[in-house]
Order: sequence, then C-alpha cells, then structure tokens
Amino acid sequence: MTAEMSKTLGRSAYECLQSMLCAVLAAVLVFTFGVRIIRVDGESMRETLQDGDLLVVVNSLLCGEYRAGDILIVSRGDFHQGAPIVKRVVATEGQTVDIDFPAGVVYVDGQALSEPYIREPTWTAEGMAFPLTVPEGCLFLMGDNRNDSEDSRSSSLGPVDSRCVLGRAALLAVPGKTEETRREWSRMGRLD
Repeated sequence: MTAEMSKTLGRSAYECLQSMLCAVLAAVLVFTFGVRIIRVDGESMRETLQDGDLLVVVNSLLCGEYRAGDILIVSRGDFHQGAPIVKRVVATEGQTVDIDFPAGVVYVDGQALSEPYIREPTWTAEGMAFPLTVPEGCLFLMGDNRNDSEDSRSSSLGPVDSRCVLGRAALLAVPGKTEETRREWSRMGRLD
C-alpha cells in the first residue's frame, strides 16, 4: 500500500467515524429533548390505548398549553414510585369538575362532557370530594377506562402539577400484543 492510498483510507475512515458520531449525537438530542418512546403499562386507557402499546411522546417543553382531551404522560415521585402513567386531560386550572357517579356523567364548569372515547360511564369514586376546582398550575386527569383507572379522582393522585408532565402522546407507533390478542396494526397513527 502506498503512502497516498494509506492517507486516503485514513481520511475516509475518519470521515465515516465523524458522520456516525454526528448521527448518534443527533439521535440522542432528539430523543432527550424532542420526542421519546413510552410503553403503555396497564388497562386504564382502554379502548383508546392497550397495555403494551408504544407511543411517540412529544417532550413537555415543546407541547405548549394543555387542553381537555390531550393524552399526557406524567410522572410524580410519590405516585406509583414515579413510574410514568398515561392519562387524558379532563380539566385545566381554574375549571370545576363535578361527577354524577350514579349517572356516570362528568361535568366541567357545569357542562356534561361528550366523551366518545371512554370505555364506560364513570361510576367509580376514588376518594376526592366533588365538585373540585382545579388549582393553579394543575391538571385534572382521568383514564379512558374510567372504572379501572387510578387517576385524579383518587386522593393519592388528585390534580396533577403540570410540571410533572413528561409530554403529550402524539402517535401510536406500535400496537401492543397480549397473550389473548394479536397486534391491531390498523390502530397505528396519530392520537387526537
């Protein structure tokens, strides 16, 4: 091998290594500050989300304001040992939530919510007293599987400080699979 060939080979290897390092660094930055992948653990968001679903989550720094209907991933150290949980925003700060448990109806600021995404009406009380006005900087969150969800109705969680939000679920990337079910690929896509 000539000196010229050795020099060219060394330069090519250096450029290849530099390109790989830049790609890895870019991926780390995107997944640290832009998006992340979260696995749904549990049944609290059925039928919208299933146990084992993989979600693409937009970092909370990029989300802007949260609105009713948003699906959020939150983590609070004193709840479920800080494990991320997936819930839907029902009300934001200053709004008043009331629940008619015998009828299964959730009210926000006196208006009954239209919730076509819930599995069944809200019959289960979890310990919070209603009506409840959501404190400043907090969100009232509930699972779509209302009678099998530990959420803001529970005195162990209550309204959640918005600083505990990890991000907003944007896409269902890979549907989960259980022993009883197959992956439902048709469920993939944007979460509204």
